[in-house]
Amino acid sequence: MTDITTLDHVVIRFAGDSGDGMQLTGSRFTHETAVAGNDFSTLPNFPAEIRAPAGTVAGVSSFQLHFANFDIRTPGDAPDVLVAMNPAALRANIGDLVRGGTIIADSADFTARNLAKVGYASDPLTDGSLDSYHVHAFDLTGQTIAAVAELGLGRKDAVRTRNFYALGLLNWMYDRPVEGTLEFLAHKFAGNPAVRDANTAAVKAGYAFGETTELFATRYRIAPAPVPPGTYRQISGNRALGYGLMAGAARSGLPLFLGAYPITPASDVLHILSNTKQHGVTTFQAEDEIAAVGAALGASFAGQLGVTVTSGPGMALKSETIGLAVMLELPLVVVDVQRAGPSTGMPTKTEQADLTQALFGRHGEAPVPVIAAASPADCFDAAFEAARIAVTYRTPVILLSDGYLANGAEPWQIPDLATLPSIDPGFATSPNGPDGSFLPYARDEKLARAWAVPGTPGLQHRVGGLEKADGTGAISYDPANHERMVRLRAAKVAGIASDVPPAEADDPTGAARVLVVGWGSTYGPIAAAARRVRLNSREVATLHLRHLNPLPSNLGEVLRRYDRVVVPEMNLGQLAMVLRATYLVDAQSYSRVRGLPISVAEFAADLETIIDEESQR
Repeated sequence: MTDITTLDHVVIRFAGDSGDGMQLTGSRFTHETAVAGNDFSTLPNFPAEIRAPAGTVAGVSSFQLHFANFDIRTPGDAPDVLVAMNPAALRANIGDLVRGGTIIADSADFTARNLAKVGYASDPLTDGSLDSYHVHAFDLTGQTIAAVAELGLGRKDAVRTRNFYALGLLNWMYDRPVEGTLEFLAHKFAGNPAVRDANTAAVKAGYAFGETTELFATRYRIAPAPVPPGTYRQISGNRALGYGLMAGAARSGLPLFLGAYPITPASDVLHILSNTKQHGVTTFQAEDEIAAVGAALGASFAGQLGVTVTSGPGMALKSETIGLAVMLELPLVVVDVQRAGPSTGMPTKTEQADLTQALFGRHGEAPVPVIAAASPADCFDAAFEAARIAVTYRTPVILLSDGYLANGAEPWQIPDLATLPSIDPGFATSPNGPDGSFLPYARDEKLARAWAVPGTPGLQHRVGGLEKADGTGAISYDPANHERMVRLRAAKVAGIASDVPPAEADDPTGAARVLVVGWGSTYGPIAAAARRVRLNSREVATLHLRHLNPLPSNLGEVLRRYDRVVVPEMNLGQLAMVLRATYLVDAQSYSRVRGLPISVAEFAADLETIIDEESQR
């Protein structure tokens, strides 16, 4: 009889060739985990090549899932369980597996040819090199073929279902329901009964193998995590971002226009919003990045919420039009889903290296608000906030996400749209000049200029990139006017600080001497590391920034309360540089640029060393 062991959390990584369906397998297991009520966080990881060489380390695709009976913040540093579909998957991931961890391997793929391809001189499943792990190696491919044999599939098509066989087995091991996956298959392959029935048979056979085999002496159970009442769903960062933009447009009473050019890892936002035409969303796939942002700015001129979505290389191409939006003072949301660079870099890997580009990457004095999302679910709130600021202040806003947030997933409590704050676009409806004329650059108390929809009677005006005369909007080369307009545009953006929540450090006892400041997706690793450090009887304060320009008005005061300020980033210290220059504090950079999230274990250990050093002063 199989024993059942209760765990509080576990990290599982599925790994195989990029054509083995590991992303789909991981996504389905995540769905079943969500249905079971666990908290979870995911980390998809895949090669940039559309079809990297089969059986090579470069072609390995993986999906990591961390799920627990408590609030977790990251997809985990190291897997407890590695599902390896071939030798390349084992070679690429074995270094990450915790000692004593579990390996589930498809022995059918461990042929002499495949072993040699990745540099194994002998079979690691049998040569004793994996004795420090719990290894479960069996002919997963052969068992899958047998499970679907009666359906009349050819060998190639039968083998394609082995990922669902593995999924069924893992569902059994971790007491996950399979009904959701069976419903998914019935819907997804409704038009292809042979594929539907084969994958269904594979899932059931994998589950049944777990129940009948003697390979596994233990099953595991992870209780649901306590969460506030509400309706939840599994959501990726890109999907949450798209929904947040839709919510911002809805609460503004504006149509949403997305002009975009496909680019990894931002393309999903275009795909997602292209399916929402019934909600007043227009999507336009442009011929290039410049056309995409130009179309979005044109939509804003016409009275819509113009949005463009890209990644770092696209941001470089959009910079001139963002500067035009600064000059025109029109709403525009520019989303940068960051990836590892420079140039093409590592397009499927994550990084935070576009911060200085977002803050300063335009010619002339062209300040724009910059906002960063902290987690996949937080992409919704960050996108809504970007839309709010853009519409309220009539300014382009840059929203920073990254590849980890874009592709990762976590539970999201679905908000009631009616409870979100309304956003007043403040359209001009009549002439505002003392002589009955229209002054397009007359400003309200927030220094936002009048927004006039073309065609509104009496509100004729012109736009363009040449400097505008204060008030009238006429072309002006007057030096005094230019300085006045430059300072007005800067003051408008700086004034947004009064509309930004004050910075507040998380310092449970008030006794911490070290403050950790983060932004963007470092939120999870910082929070998890701080939790670990505090459990080890050390004091640390944390502060996470959503608004990066303007910064919270009291941030300098908060930073100066602490003896040491540490800034973890997935770049070479960009926020640390800004904090040092702005507040003259000795902000110390903690940099990692590996294309992966910052390791919780590594950062926690380093943070304890920093705290101990500070306590000895």
